[in-house]
Amino acid sequence: MNESERLERYFIQNSFGVNRKLKNIPEDSPVLVCHNGTFAGKEEEGICVFKGIPFACPPVGPLRWRAPKPAPEDQGIYEAFYNGRSPIQTQCDSERASAYPQGEDCLYLNIWMAEPHSDKRTVMVFLHGGAFGWGGTADPLYNGFNFVKAHPEIVLITVGYRTGLLGFVDFSAVEGGENYPDAPNLGILDQIEALRWIRKNCEAFCGDPDNITVFGESAGGASVSLLPLIPSAKGLFRRVIAQSGSIALTFSKEQCQSFTKRLLSVSGAKNMTDLVELSEEQLSVLNEKLNDYNNFPQRDGKLIPKNLYAAYQNGDAADVDLLSGTNAQESRYWIGEVGGIIPFRFSIPVKFENDVRLFSGKDRRRVIEYLKNRRGHSIWRISDFYTEMMFRLPAIFQVEENAANGGRSFLYYWDIPSEKPFYQACHAVELSYVFGNPEETIYTGTPADQQISSLVQQMWVNFAKYGDPSLESLEWPVYEKKERKTMIISKQSHVEADPKSRSRRLLWPLLKYRINPSYAGLSLNTPFVRRTVSVGAAIAVGLIAGGVVLLLTHLGSDD
Repeated sequence: MNESERLERYFIQNSFGVNRKLKNIPEDSPVLVCHNGTFAGKEEEGICVFKGIPFACPPVGPLRWRAPKPAPEDQGIYEAFYNGRSPIQTQCDSERASAYPQGEDCLYLNIWMAEPHSDKRTVMVFLHGGAFGWGGTADPLYNGFNFVKAHPEIVLITVGYRTGLLGFVDFSAVEGGENYPDAPNLGILDQIEALRWIRKNCEAFCGDPDNITVFGESAGGASVSLLPLIPSAKGLFRRVIAQSGSIALTFSKEQCQSFTKRLLSVSGAKNMTDLVELSEEQLSVLNEKLNDYNNFPQRDGKLIPKNLYAAYQNGDAADVDLLSGTNAQESRYWIGEVGGIIPFRFSIPVKFENDVRLFSGKDRRRVIEYLKNRRGHSIWRISDFYTEMMFRLPAIFQVEENAANGGRSFLYYWDIPSEKPFYQACHAVELSYVFGNPEETIYTGTPADQQISSLVQQMWVNFAKYGDPSLESLEWPVYEKKERKTMIISKQSHVEADPKSRSRRLLWPLLKYRINPSYAGLSLNTPFVRRTVSVGAAIAVGLIAGGVVLLLTHLGSDD
């Protein structure tokens, strides 16, 4: 961590405060009168900011690992000056919200709005990413001030939800686990509860309850891809923007069992009584040991359909407008997550060989053909394969099937690169552009181009307001399977019909394997590992032999 990163972490940590209950409304404070309290915020340059508003009861004590309960009616007056706590997670340099104080009590939202007037405004609700194990509203990347300053007709809201050990864990095989049936998908239920609160209190912040758009990136993109398929979320929003996240970022029930086994083993717990008795501090320690293995939302057949691809094919999401897209080199994001280019070089082939060995012979030949047609080192070709299978193709599938069922749908392909070495147009690189925060360079490397940022923001805003992201100077056509017209967002944005069509046709049949980021059960017994160990052993022998020769030579010269 360099000096600027240390300073940033310091300021994030020290921006924490506890919103207090007040006797009177502070003078000159903007105010929201909601069903669960009157909230006093802060105003700057005509933008009213309200942070840390509770949308549900704190999920603590007897509510741990249970579905969120609505925030009760309350006539009290409260500050809304500070972010709520981040959900419990391991501290990580790329997830700045992890530097903010954490806790189980994390179900809060933030609101940015221009000064109130009588017109109803379009509401945009953002769900953060973080692999369902990290993230939070305190991340400065998600500061909505610049967005609303540029677009005062929008109310922007960011939502916190439970992650990791407290948000996505399956207790069905644990004694007493039948009393916690919602535990595998609590983070999604938190998001739904937040949307209920927003719809109920829309009038307080001049929002239009009939024109709400949910948007999210990565885990947030997956979340907003799932929400249209969930009956209890129907009617809570009108439109969806899914950035670099789709139904591919989900687990089966079987995949979720690995995390539960690790939890019991590491904690020593035998049953739910033991787990419920763990303190918050103990949970934090456990989560740090387990965070790398955390679950994604479970296709449980209860809240989330077991066959998500069939759900989109059946038109279950066609009642909402959908805008979705991915970045050109999504998977290069993990260079930083695994510790640099060298660990990336040795880890991605292991994941690849584990996944591909489950393929049929015919499908393996498809992969071989795809890799042969790519340029560059094998790690970049494999990385491109994962960008296709975990991001681009599932996003195309969702848009294509939604469009086929009458849903108004749009597709983009982000091709503006990061300036960080090797990263190119990696996962999350678009966020500083979308939020209009060019100084947030964690993924871009250098400040985002403000002209491009303004263009992208206007596309997102136009879609949220009207269901059409087109600009006066650049038409964005609806997606249709016949032509597959896609907006290429680049330094010279333009529309292309079916970009990278050869890769799409070649790899499309492989969607049936449901490749996802799960690696808890990866085997190291792969050809790549065996070759690496063999070469490593040979190098070690060579180094030892060379060392012995040098030692003998040195000893001989002393005689």
